[in-house]
Amino acid sequence: MSLHDRIKEARKNKGLTQEQLGNLIGVAKTTITGYEKNREPSAAKLGEIADALGVDVNFLYQDEVKEFHKNRATVEELEKLVKPYRLLDSHGQELVDMVLIKETERMKSLGKEALKDSYIFELPTENIIHPTRTLNYYQRLASAGTGQIVFDDVPVDLIEIPDVPEYERVKYAIGVNGDSMEPLYYDGDILLVEPMQDVRVNDIGIFIVDGE
Repeated sequence: MSLHDRIKEARKNKGLTQEQLGNLIGVAKTTITGYEKNREPSAAKLGEIADALGVDVNFLYQDEVKEFHKNRATVEELEKLVKPYRLLDSHGQELVDMVLIKETERMKSLGKEALKDSYIFELPTENIIHPTRTLNYYQRLASAGTGQIVFDDVPVDLIEIPDVPEYERVKYAIGVNGDSMEPLYYDGDILLVEPMQDVRVNDIGIFIVDGE
C-alpha cells in the first residue's frame, strides 16, 4: 500500500473528510486530494498529517521504509530540525532557506569526485547575519481564485526581508488569497513583488483588470 493510500486509509479510520483534515493542518481540500492521489507532502506536512490522524509517520511509510530513510525526514530529524524551524518567524525562516539554497547549490557544483573530499572545505567560524529592510505587506490580496477587488485603503502591515542582491528590486509584499495556483502558491503565502513595465516570458505577474 502506497503512502497516498495510507493517508486516505488513516483519514477514513479517523472519521474525517478531506476538508476536515485540511482544516486541521492548514491546507485546502484540494491539497488533501493530491496527497491521497499522487502528490507527496513535505516532511513537515507529513508530520502534521500524522499528528492530526493520530498515527506514527512510520505507519504511513511502513511499506516504503527504505525510501523513507533515504528521502524523508526521520522522527529524530523532525524533532531536531523541522520543529525548531516552525518556531522561527518569517525572517528567521528566510535566513535558513537562503543558507540551504546556497549550500545545496555549492554541493551540486562540486561534482561526485569532489564530494568525496568535500571535508577539505572550511566553513566560516562566524555567523553571517544579513541586514534587513522593511516592506509594506498587503495581506491576502493576490487572488489565486475568481478575482478580488483591490482597494486603495487596504490595511498595510510591515514585513522584514533580508537586504540581499536577490531582493534588490522588491518593493512590497502581498499575500495570496485562494488555492487555484497550488502547488506553486498556497493560500496565505507571502509574495515578494518587483514592479516592472514589461513581463518577460516565464515571469509570473500580478495584474489589475477592471478593478480586480
